[in-house]
Amino acid sequence: MVARRSVRDACAMTENITSEAAVKRLERSRSHRMLAGVCGGLARYFDLSPAFYRVGFVVLTLLGGAGILIYLAAALVIPAEGKADSIAAEALRDRREKPWQVIGLGLVAVAIAVLLSRATLWPQGDAAWILVLLAGGTVLWTQRRAEGRRRPRVLRGLAIAAVVVVVLTLAAAAAVATAFHVDVRNGIGKRTYVPASAADVHRDYKLGIGRLQLDLSGVQLPRGETDLDARVGIGDLVVMVPQDATVRVKGDAQIGAVDVFDRHADGHNAAVTTAGSGGRLLVLHVRVGLGQVTVKRSVR
Repeated sequence: MVARRSVRDACAMTENITSEAAVKRLERSRSHRMLAGVCGGLARYFDLSPAFYRVGFVVLTLLGGAGILIYLAAALVIPAEGKADSIAAEALRDRREKPWQVIGLGLVAVAIAVLLSRATLWPQGDAAWILVLLAGGTVLWTQRRAEGRRRPRVLRGLAIAAVVVVVLTLAAAAAVATAFHVDVRNGIGKRTYVPASAADVHRDYKLGIGRLQLDLSGVQLPRGETDLDARVGIGDLVVMVPQDATVRVKGDAQIGAVDVFDRHADGHNAAVTTAGSGGRLLVLHVRVGLGQVTVKRSVR
């Protein structure tokens, strides 16, 4: 009896020693999901809040469309919770003997990626990539016709996911634009203005999303007050004033930072105001919805 107890205890000790914690696996979440569960899966894997990743994808989308591409790529290569393979792995495994649909899908993906990375408010002649997009679509369509009425589950799921992602991304972008008073009609990108004289200085400078830089270092201010308003919805606003100019500044950011000469403020509704008076006075009202305002003097 003693020998049997010893053997039983040894087995129990062996089981305790060899047991190991399960390895954490990156999967798309089922419980914390708004679209495909990418943000929820990343949050669970890295022990962060899903909101952190959702805001990141929205910001990347507003700054050029990269958020959509990264999200779709993650949805394709990260497996769903409880599944061994991702959508991309399943598509490649199931299409080894009939690869044309995968090739067509690849052409469509590449064309969409390039078009989104070069997207502007108005088309600028990216005809070559549009042809690639049409070619990929043609390959997919012909392969669907060849297979009769059977619709591939993977392609149908991808199409539905793509439509949902685009619609919800546009809705999120509209919400952000409304919150930060972004008007895309004012432009997207980088703009630099270098007036040569006071007559070239405009009363208003506006930009929807991007970086707006205004260099007034070469301007001789006229007598009296010169009023100037500059606004950026999301991005950076930089104003450089003449070194010896008398300046009155009111700078504010709905969310972000404001640097006016040697003064700094940041956070929600950050604001810096400086007083000034004189025979030649530059009055600046500079503001951003989300981003940074910088007002500095030129260096001789």
